[in-house]
Amino acid sequence: MELKYLPAAWKRGTDFLGTRYAILCGAMTWVSESNLVSAISNEGGFGVLAAGNMPPELLAKEIQDTRRKTKFPFGVNLITVAPSFRDHIDIVVREKAPFVFFAGSIPSGKDIEHAKASGAKVLCFAPVLSLARRLIKQGADALVIEGNEAGGHIGPVATSVLAQEFLLNITEVPIFVAGGIGTGEMIAQYLGLGAAGAQLGTRFVVAEECIAHPRFKEAFIRAQARDAMPTAQFDSSLPTIPVRAIVNEGTKDFNRLQLELLDKVKSGALPREEAQIKLEEFWIGALRRAVVDGDVEHGSLMAGQSVAFVKKVQPVREIIEDLVTAAERKLAEMANGGPWVAAGTVCR
Repeated sequence: MELKYLPAAWKRGTDFLGTRYAILCGAMTWVSESNLVSAISNEGGFGVLAAGNMPPELLAKEIQDTRRKTKFPFGVNLITVAPSFRDHIDIVVREKAPFVFFAGSIPSGKDIEHAKASGAKVLCFAPVLSLARRLIKQGADALVIEGNEAGGHIGPVATSVLAQEFLLNITEVPIFVAGGIGTGEMIAQYLGLGAAGAQLGTRFVVAEECIAHPRFKEAFIRAQARDAMPTAQFDSSLPTIPVRAIVNEGTKDFNRLQLELLDKVKSGALPREEAQIKLEEFWIGALRRAVVDGDVEHGSLMAGQSVAFVKKVQPVREIIEDLVTAAERKLAEMANGGPWVAAGTVCR
């Protein structure tokens, strides 16, 4: 399909990323490894490796393997609260990763400076406008805003609200929108608001090139949007970051663990910080059981509400083509008036 509108609509994003399309694949632990990342970059998108809690030298190997599988740009996502975070920064600098993403919490100015020392471009997840402005002053080259429709650990605000807040107020750097995006039509809408591009994760879980267990993929295909729900915090004595996942027995396991740890925290038998670590360790193990071992009953099925648009296993090429084609058609419709309703007219 000849693209007439998309190249101009996401030019800021494609120029920044050095890609054909400004479609990023979100970093998903155990999922976003060299095979999927390179496949996405090879098809014109932008793949992002998930460092997660990976041993540092394994992260180095993943970067090297990705370089061997693609000649196109890709990024590495670092979790600022991961135990090996400091080592991970050293690895991306040593390996000269072309793009570095900071997620999890707000990185320091020194973290950003250190990552940029090797020539990398730095992208930061920004939860609120004031922090976004600070990150830009500290050297962030671009921002990612992710609404709570996303899978995994989430914040409190919807993508649609974040988009209005950020895209209408920040112009200094490119902004990529994430969370609940599963169609090209929605990508077009955010581009129309000024987004540089869009990040998707859930749609790419069912890619043929994704190494996730077949049962993990099948759970996504069967799920509806309402099946991907956030966990609840039972008591402020034990603060927990909500995690959005397809509800299963693993969700109940987490709730039971949270209640057990809450009792220990309240009784003084366990420090709050140690309890929070145990909750995070639960997710690390549960996610691996689901993605790698295929335990879709007690493992964690982290998924965004865009799981509603996951219908079948497809090659990365088809997924990207579907998104691009739909986005182009929607932009053409928007440019030419599109369906509309006004007094005295009939919606066509």
